[in-house]
Amino acid sequence: MRIFLNRELQARIFDHLKSAYPNEGGGFLVGAQGSDEVQIQDIIGVENVFEAAEQYHRYAMTPQDWMRLEDEADNLGLTLVGYFHSHPDSPCIPSIYDRDHALPNFVYLITEVTNGVPVDMKSWRLRQDRSQFDQDDLSVDI
Repeated sequence: MRIFLNRELQARIFDHLKSAYPNEGGGFLVGAQGSDEVQIQDIIGVENVFEAAEQYHRYAMTPQDWMRLEDEADNLGLTLVGYFHSHPDSPCIPSIYDRDHALPNFVYLITEVTNGVPVDMKSWRLRQDRSQFDQDDLSVDI
């Protein structure tokens, strides 16, 4: 799967994740999905509601966030295509926790944020059998 993200949206993701550091930050990716590509057309940051003492390595949102943001995407004529979140001072490789809480068919953009600076971003998709993630081809364009 090929994932398209423009630099302005990537910068907005990075700004959101820098503001959450040293904790994990995250949010929704909205756009359009075809058979072999996803065009990310907007991002919506969401507050981390995981227990405060664990936010440095865990991210969660409420079911109300999910419902509200699905409605926002619909109003824009877009679809919820995935999520983004950070791994503070850790590689942007999905964890077992990420796998256990992910859904197949969604894009997962994970960004490594080291000392408050985003240093790497990768795109992942969970297999249908939920056994592991596969890395997507992420294209960041102007």
